Amino acid sequence: MIRPEVMPFILAVLAAFGALALLLRARKLKTGSIFWSCVLPGALCAGYLLFFFRDPGRKPPGDSSAIVAGADGRVTSVAMLREDKYLQADCVRISIFLSLFDVHVNRAPLAGRSTFIGYFPGKRLFTFHEKSSEVNQHNKILIEGARTRCLVTQIVGPVCRRVVYWPDHDRAVEVALGERIGMMKFGSRLDMYFPADDIKVVCRPGDIVRAGETVVARTKSKEK
Repeated sequence: MIRPEVMPFILAVLAAFGALALLLRARKLKTGSIFWSCVLPGALCAGYLLFFFRDPGRKPPGDSSAIVAGADGRVTSVAMLREDKYLQADCVRISIFLSLFDVHVNRAPLAGRSTFIGYFPGKRLFTFHEKSSEVNQHNKILIEGARTRCLVTQIVGPVCRRVVYWPDHDRAVEVALGERIGMMKFGSRLDMYFPADDIKVVCRPGDIVRAGETVVARTKSKEK
């Protein structure tokens, strides 16, 4: 499956290389030169865009304690910190870096009520920098499940132009484990914060993960 959001980018590429081809044609360049200068680069760009906007199906695990990756990519850090604004707890933050070759559709790490907190303007630092988590442009989403909560942060990098949250922005909606919730366009980072007392992390830095499928943590039993 290819995301329909690719169409404006495809049209822009066709228009740009089409205009260049007409200009070169007007200057009496040979057909071979036009092919190498316009047709081939345009086809490669369009092909990459189709590849980038791919949206493969994913099968979430059946384990009710499973928490899955919210994005494809590489786990860059698993950190303990305090989150006082939304979760108001000592938290574990799992950070995933997306390269330009990863699937960029984001999925719900857990089932629950998903609330769009908002878009926050900011800088465009490289997202492997620790402070990019808060100072870069980003969306914040809070998902409240039966056993824990998750604060999801979609972070813009220097290449990424936009992060998108697809469910309703004005009210909380129910989302399933691994359900599509948004997209990052052209490379970025996704952070997931969980109350530390609620979960046990099973991933580590360097792991390659797939959104909606790879288990990165499990909720702890509440039984005494």
